[in-house]
Amino acid sequence: MKIKHLLIGASAILVTCPGLMAADKVSEVWVADMGNGKYRNPIINADYSDPDAIQVDGNYYMTASSFCNLPGLPILHSKDLVNWTIANYAVKTLEPADYFNSARHGDGVWAPAIRHHDGVYYIYWGDPDHGVYMVKTTDPLGEWDAPVLVHEAKGIIDTCPFWDEDGKAYLVNGWAKSRSGLNALITVSEMSTDGTRLLSDPVAVYDGLQDGNHTIEGPKFYKRNGYYYIFAPAGSVAAGWQVVLRSKSPYGPYEARTVMAQGNSDINGPHQGAWVETPGGESWFLHFQDKGVIGRVVHLNPMEWINDWPVIGIDKDGDGCGEPVTTYRKPDTGVKVPVQTPQESDEFDSLTLGNQWQWFANYQLPFGFATPYGYYRLYGHTLSPEFVNMREVPNLLTQKFPNDTFTATAKVTVSATQDGQQSGLIVMGRDYCRLTVEKIGDNFDIKFIECKSADKGKPEKSETVATIPAARLNGEGGRATADVDLWLRVKVGKDYQCTFSYSLDGKKFIACGTPFTARQGHWIGARVGLFSVQPAGKNRGWMDIDWFRITK
Repeated sequence: MKIKHLLIGASAILVTCPGLMAADKVSEVWVADMGNGKYRNPIINADYSDPDAIQVDGNYYMTASSFCNLPGLPILHSKDLVNWTIANYAVKTLEPADYFNSARHGDGVWAPAIRHHDGVYYIYWGDPDHGVYMVKTTDPLGEWDAPVLVHEAKGIIDTCPFWDEDGKAYLVNGWAKSRSGLNALITVSEMSTDGTRLLSDPVAVYDGLQDGNHTIEGPKFYKRNGYYYIFAPAGSVAAGWQVVLRSKSPYGPYEARTVMAQGNSDINGPHQGAWVETPGGESWFLHFQDKGVIGRVVHLNPMEWINDWPVIGIDKDGDGCGEPVTTYRKPDTGVKVPVQTPQESDEFDSLTLGNQWQWFANYQLPFGFATPYGYYRLYGHTLSPEFVNMREVPNLLTQKFPNDTFTATAKVTVSATQDGQQSGLIVMGRDYCRLTVEKIGDNFDIKFIECKSADKGKPEKSETVATIPAARLNGEGGRATADVDLWLRVKVGKDYQCTFSYSLDGKKFIACGTPFTARQGHWIGARVGLFSVQPAGKNRGWMDIDWFRITK
């Protein structure tokens, strides 16, 4: 039985926690289910960019872009399209492994598509630098096969497969201008029925530049009532609209219609997503809204078919183009489920790392290990002699911002043998800030460290805010630990102002430095989490994370 210090407001009490699991805890900072038969958008107020989803036997499975964050391709599960949990990941290691063993911000998994065909679940994605990849499984909550390189290419992104009734299979995709020079182009290729290779060269089926749908991307392939449909957003991520293309042939010619736009709502974008049907035949559309620092959050909108064209959201003027909703009735899925939210807090009582956590590169030994003792041990990553800032560190253990405002608190202990070993709490983006516990001689210095334009290779600025004594232990190299437990905290307030603080007793928190304004990362929102780094040396330092809690 594990003894825990649970924070309640500003006080601390001792309680026993025989099996407190983070997955059972409903978020304190954002819940979409309003408890009265309605929901509010976003249904997930966190960074799940480019969501795609399917319904199989009353279960809804959603995935999203994960870029270089590993494990990748999150599998979120729901029974009612409103209450979601992070159930699994489809990719543990990105290929080529030698490339993704380092932090590759903005690279990796772009705009995946999940499909279910002949009892097999598939996810396809386009890696803009390496080509089209696919993973598959018969159980989305179990193990997924290793990634298969379907087609080696540069610039192909936003891939989606489609299996037709005649046995043929196709792949639709967009193009990354940064790699190919092509923009606003949608192409279709024939694919082998087993989904492992392309059989034809791409056919250009739609050029958005010709009729004002610039930056069209993120295509999703469907068929209904004899029509082939390609759902694809246009006009940019932050200020675009949702387009649907329709044809009697997978190769076109396609006619285009705008079926959802921001209109008079305050929901910008609205950007790419997925059409799903409930077992009862209701149509719904999941998509994202770009909210800047917090990232690309997930919305749910009603959808109906009129004259074989979809209309998404609420069409107040009857012109065939809807506006996104802020609140709406919950989907009629035929089941009632308890309120659920994606995992945030973690007691580290499991022998596996919680699904809310990701690294900035392929997991490698020894980034860190779960233990049977109720804590996670995060080992120090050895910094390169040319170290500039933390953007290069692959074993940053972080999770998405769970809301626009929240408080993250971690209870930790640190251990080190050599000066310069550092552990602590970090808010990471193109700019970042970290609260660091660093071994200096016989003490540990608590430092407030900030880095502006970290993505441009700028150095850090450091300020020592406190010094605490170390306790020597017998063992390798005169290993030292901090003489007290440490509580590290960041409070994210209005306009993403982050105030860091620490405590030596879990009750009184001492503010550090000046408020830091969080900034989004490369194609992702800002992230919050933990780190441990060190200079080169024979002995590793570490940080034991007792718990990590998200509160208001």
